[in-house]
Amino acid sequence: MADEYEARLDSVSNPARRAVAVVPHDTNPLADIPKALFVGTAGAITMRGVGGGADQLWKNVQPGSILPFRAQYVRATGTTAADILALY
Repeated sequence: MADEYEARLDSVSNPARRAVAVVPHDTNPLADIPKALFVGTAGAITMRGVGGGADQLWKNVQPGSILPFRAQYVRATGTTAADILALY
C-alpha cells in the first residue's frame, strides 16, 4: 500500500504514526516524548510535561480522550485512568 505522506517531514502537529502502551511509573520517564496521549479508561492522570518543573494532576479525563500534551513522565501515584497509549 502506498503512503503519499511517507517522504514528508514529521512534526508534533502531524498525525501519530504509532502508539505504545504507557505503564505509569513514579520515577521512570517515558522512553520517548510522545506527541499526545490517548486515554482508554476514564480517570485522573498525574504527569509532567517535557521540560516541566512540577507534576500536574489532570482530573476527570474521559475515555477516548486524546490529550495533546508532550508528557515526559506519567506517574503511578495519583493516576487512576487506564489503557493509556503514547502517540508518536
